[in-house]
Amino acid sequence: MLDIKLIREETDRVYELLSRRNGDYSYIYDIVNKDKTRREAIQNVEALKAKKNEASKMFGAYKKEGKDPSSIQASVQKYASEIVELDSLVTKLDAEIKDMLLMTPNLPNENIAIGKDDSQNRELYKYLEPTRFSFPIKPHYDLGEKLDILDFNRAAKISASRFVVYKGLGARLERSLIMYMMDLHATEHGYREIMPPYIVNEASMYATGQFPKFKDEAFKLYDDRNLYLNPTAEVPTINLHRDEVLDVNSLPIKYVSYTTAFRQEAGSAGRDVRGILRQHQFNKVELIKFTKPEESYIELDKMLADSESVLQKLAIPYHVVELCTGDLGFAMRKTYDIEVWIPSENKYREIGSISNAEDYQARRANIKFRRSQDAKLEYVHTLNGSGLAVGRTVIAIMENYQQEDGSIIVPTVLQPYMGVAVIR
Repeated sequence: MLDIKLIREETDRVYELLSRRNGDYSYIYDIVNKDKTRREAIQNVEALKAKKNEASKMFGAYKKEGKDPSSIQASVQKYASEIVELDSLVTKLDAEIKDMLLMTPNLPNENIAIGKDDSQNRELYKYLEPTRFSFPIKPHYDLGEKLDILDFNRAAKISASRFVVYKGLGARLERSLIMYMMDLHATEHGYREIMPPYIVNEASMYATGQFPKFKDEAFKLYDDRNLYLNPTAEVPTINLHRDEVLDVNSLPIKYVSYTTAFRQEAGSAGRDVRGILRQHQFNKVELIKFTKPEESYIELDKMLADSESVLQKLAIPYHVVELCTGDLGFAMRKTYDIEVWIPSENKYREIGSISNAEDYQARRANIKFRRSQDAKLEYVHTLNGSGLAVGRTVIAIMENYQQEDGSIIVPTVLQPYMGVAVIR
């Protein structure tokens, strides 16, 4: 979350940056007023406690001297009552301020473009030209059903819409991509492999900024422990170090984390209903870093390169865009999107986001480090990036490598994992 001290000291700047997200953030001034009232109440409590202590001493002296202490006793009771009342006010204001801060997104980086939505994202560069074909192309769902490697009807029978059954070489392609991505990032890029739980608690969702904003997107379990299905590997992996002080010599800490992710897709009714582009359940390989503040943007660029290398080695066209303020994720200050070429749609589609949250998640999750034994504690910066979304990579391979007879060539780097060169 945002630093209350920053909001207090630079209120107008915070409001201006938040407003670039195209929402109404005037309540920031309410936070400042509540914070002022809270701090004044705390000061008054301390002053009343001092008066109460002094009166209590006088009460004892009066009794010792045989004087009537009733007036002093009344003062002590009055002070005690006022302290209870002010403590109650402080508790109330603490809760209100915390709730408002939890609903407040991160400040956009000052240098990214101001825009209303993804139409105003800035293209930075392209890799390879879009794939062109000399024959009528098919979308991945038609290819998959004809080859009997994707089964949507039986998935709907088993579960509901927005699920799929991978079959035969389709299942092997998904599994091979997971193995390939994990091997690439662990072996060549130096990330430590993680396979975290698929179920997370409510504290983990709040720590990464999923809650309270996106509570309706989560799958809640019928369990009295407030548990949820993991919406992205970012959640359990960031929470590995919740409430910890990290060794400065270990930074940056780099994880590559594989999970199956689950999302309600509550706001996407009618969007991308065909195929596996927008599913309730999907596999994802995620990159996570914990860094020193001054190194986080250097590490962000490295993470982007690591994510891009997956598509480069698969020889699939893509481009990279920098998100404008109106398309920026809730917890992030800066994000690059990798968008892969989807021939059937004749456009690029997001396959990975690489983001720097700076200290926003670390503040919520209480993740700190100390530069030396005598130095004060500081918050780390957290970064996360797709390494990549596996299902969307399957789509990209199927569509960009499709052949006129409906078969699909397997990219060279995947052939040792697949054991075949062609899916037919």
